[in-house]
Amino acid sequence: MSLPQAHLVDDDEAIRDALSWLLKSRGLPCTTYDSGETFLKCWTPNLTGCVILDMRMPGMSGLDCFDTLCERGSCLPVIFLTGHGDVPLAVTTLKKGAFDFFEKPFNDNDLVTRVSEAMLHDANQRAASATQDSVKARLATLTTRERQIMALVLQGKFNKVIADELNISMRTVEVHRANLFDKMQVKTAVELANLLKTQQ
Repeated sequence: MSLPQAHLVDDDEAIRDALSWLLKSRGLPCTTYDSGETFLKCWTPNLTGCVILDMRMPGMSGLDCFDTLCERGSCLPVIFLTGHGDVPLAVTTLKKGAFDFFEKPFNDNDLVTRVSEAMLHDANQRAASATQDSVKARLATLTTRERQIMALVLQGKFNKVIADELNISMRTVEVHRANLFDKMQVKTAVELANLLKTQQ
């Protein structure tokens, strides 16, 4: 996974230089691109952070670039910049899932704050996704019997009741339950229930 940073896409060199300096001066790493096409050539699913995207550029527009990112399944939060006060377009991009929209000239502090929030949002999303993947991997290691016992444990049933329902000894239930908790990396039924909530 790449280091989180702001990916600034703008055809105006002066804006690229000024914004890059602003973000770096606030401790936010930044990489610049002079067009949507250039950014898309460099894009991989491993890019993290956020995208700051100029709405109107020669060649591919910011909106076209955004649509392509969506088609590729990109999860990077996108903040649009425009110098044209195109409010209807702004509303369209927000409905499509853009993170925010700034009209030039904008307040530097407001933009830096939103870039920080976008990068945090991306980090949180990726952490939640990694947790989901980890839980799926743990569930895949369970045997059929451990899954049966897990379902009954989650219903709040005691070992003796589970043993009776499954027609096995209580000692067998205890062994399966211990294996189940070990594989799922939990110590209690409550922890197990909370962990499985991340799958919903």
